[in-house]
Amino acid sequence: MNLESPNITVSKSSQEVFDFLADIKNFESLMPENISKFEVLEEDKFLFALKGMPEIILQKKEVIPPNKIILGAAGGKIDFSLVGNIKDIDASSSEVQLEFTGEFNPMMSMMIKGPIKKFIETLVTSIPKAV
Repeated sequence: MNLESPNITVSKSSQEVFDFLADIKNFESLMPENISKFEVLEEDKFLFALKGMPEIILQKKEVIPPNKIILGAAGGKIDFSLVGNIKDIDASSSEVQLEFTGEFNPMMSMMIKGPIKKFIETLVTSIPKAV
């Protein structure tokens, strides 16, 4: 399953957005209102839970400054990745898009597609206010 957020324009350079997203503790400020838990486990790993959903652990897997940050599942039964793509528009603004990729059976895909799409849209639309 591949899902993409809308492209969001941020009034910051791609380097500023990259630096913000590279610091995983900043993801707490991007989370939806229904978050029930957020905890930094290590420098590159955090755990979060939304009400009614299991806890998810994300770990920074790869960084390509200042254009890409790849987070992936750290443990658990589900393997997926969340990629932040950052593009320069000009010296003081950039465009951000999040991509979610995971391998799920058809039944699981049907159940989680809507909530995950909403989740990545919430994350990306929170970036301009948080950076």
